Amino acid sequence: MAVSGDGRPDPDALLRQAAQEGRGRLKIFLGAAPGVGKTYEMLSEGAARERDGVDVVIGVVETHGRIETEALTRGRDIIPRRRVPYEGRTLLEMDLDAILARRPRLVLVDELAHTNAPGGRHPKRYQDVEELLAAGIDVYSTVNIQHVESLNDIVASFTRVRVRETVPDRILEQAEIEVVDIPPDELIERLK
Repeated sequence: MAVSGDGRPDPDALLRQAAQEGRGRLKIFLGAAPGVGKTYEMLSEGAARERDGVDVVIGVVETHGRIETEALTRGRDIIPRRRVPYEGRTLLEMDLDAILARRPRLVLVDELAHTNAPGGRHPKRYQDVEELLAAGIDVYSTVNIQHVESLNDIVASFTRVRVRETVPDRILEQAEIEVVDIPPDELIERLK
């Protein structure tokens, strides 16, 4: 496979290979921190693809109460979440089977590092995404840098916070990556 100047696989070559293999393509919106706008950007790009005639569904999105982000979900095809009873509560999880049955061209899946509720087919959301890709469905997803397995220790050394939910590097290596970032002052204001 062709590699780019920095030694990483060439993204265009990866996309061509995925298309030839009948696999879906993965695009990850990568942020340095929560609140930089990854979900907003993912939803915006999904809406643009939909306007271009692509069959797009929202598999799962966490708006965190942000009005601008919620607005991007209105009028969109959203797969209802699966209700999972757990320790006296009901958790809402992405319905992988419903997405596979619907067979969209593109599904939007927020929070790639999420740990699924016990009893699901896969322990981790990134494993759900792998199944969608294997079924030939393109996926847009989001993740913060501290959730990248190989960077977890480095980020923790700066932030003094270690996250337990990580995504293996192999997932990012097969993806097109779009970095989403904003100035620190704007991020602080957004998170107030």
